[in-house]
Amino acid sequence: MIVISNTIMSTRIQKVILNSRPGTNAEPVPDNFCVLDDDLQTALKPGEVHVQTLYLSVDPYMRCRMNKDTGADYLSPWPLSDCIDGGGVGVVVDTKHEAFSRGDMVTSFNWRWKTEDVVDTSSLQKLDPSLVDGHLSHFLGAVGITGLTALLGVREKGHVTPGANQTMVVSGAAGACGSLAGQIGRLDGCSRVVGICGTDEKCKVLVSELGFTEAINYKQEDVASQLKKACPDGVDVYFDNVGGPISDTVISQMNEGSHVILCGQVSQYNKDLPYPPPLTPSTQELLLTKNITRERFTVLNYMDKYECSILQLSQWVKAGKLKALETVVKGIQNMGVAFHSMMKGGNIGKQIVQVTEEHGH
Repeated sequence: MIVISNTIMSTRIQKVILNSRPGTNAEPVPDNFCVLDDDLQTALKPGEVHVQTLYLSVDPYMRCRMNKDTGADYLSPWPLSDCIDGGGVGVVVDTKHEAFSRGDMVTSFNWRWKTEDVVDTSSLQKLDPSLVDGHLSHFLGAVGITGLTALLGVREKGHVTPGANQTMVVSGAAGACGSLAGQIGRLDGCSRVVGICGTDEKCKVLVSELGFTEAINYKQEDVASQLKKACPDGVDVYFDNVGGPISDTVISQMNEGSHVILCGQVSQYNKDLPYPPPLTPSTQELLLTKNITRERFTVLNYMDKYECSILQLSQWVKAGKLKALETVVKGIQNMGVAFHSMMKGGNIGKQIVQVTEEHGH
């Protein structure tokens, strides 16, 4: 509904604000988020566009942004009572910028959680829907920042060598990044890829749908003994999404000169610790004695490789070589529920919230 009074145009929208912080060492709950009705002034200044939100992303790193101190220098905290932002995809409905037309698909890392918004175009990137065969939410996952994190993590820090008979282990293997990283490890030449995740259903998906060699349910099985069986020659590359005791176990079975890709530490995100969290002394000792590299990986440091990497990801997805799994929740009112579920491992693949139905795009 657009209201015109005294030439000021506005439309009723919904937005999500940070209602409360979870507190030190606490789990987030849906009530940390609050959905409000608001009026959006839709009269555009030069250089602005009016966008309708189609899809929003919820990701583990956002747990850090819920704290006053994020623990990471490249992440700013979400201010209390302010509209939350993150990865989003939408469509231009009105424009006062020559480079953007009505109907253009656009994305931003700092998309405000609103059903519609008026934004400065400096934060927007235009999208080519043909890169994802029209499956626009993939721009937030496999053919977006998640895919880039998986691909560049494996290629920049994994040192995978085709024909070298390497074994890769992925923790958080059924999550958005892990599910892609394992497949990329296999595509790039690892002979064995073993996933660690938290349900039998996820284990089944990893092996039957995504081509992992084996999968271990850490909630039901003894990880150390199962890992020995699954990785008889030890572990050469470890894509670490979780940190904590699981990572200590994997590192204890890593080979001389092997590599840890330090992507995330989700098991530690509810704790008030710096990022990356400190290791136990015995694990630290192993890294030194076995000459295992474990460097923090931040995808933002590799902007120069984005374009080429996005094309590679797109090519794999379109050819069916890289499967992009998604868990989709509908409605902006469910952002908090989707975030809470994702932090508890309720998703398989990328957790997406569909805000608006696509009409003819």
